[in-house]
Amino acid sequence: MAADPPRQGLSPALRRTLAQKGPPVLAYVSCDPATLARDSGELLAGGYRLASLTGYDFYPQTAHIESLAVFKR
Repeated sequence: MAADPPRQGLSPALRRTLAQKGPPVLAYVSCDPATLARDSGELLAGGYRLASLTGYDFYPQTAHIESLAVFKR
């Protein structure tokens, strides 16, 4: 499953649902490292582990970075 939430990240209800009974593999695309960190905390507490994390600089000479985090159960 893939998630590409808006800048504010996953909703609290979706974070809880994914942490409790999400898929075996979750690819999470994020444009905000702070919300990725917040959402990752709940996913990790729910039994996921971070399999990989990659940053992408699609917008050179700006402070924006895209991230792809892959979580596995």
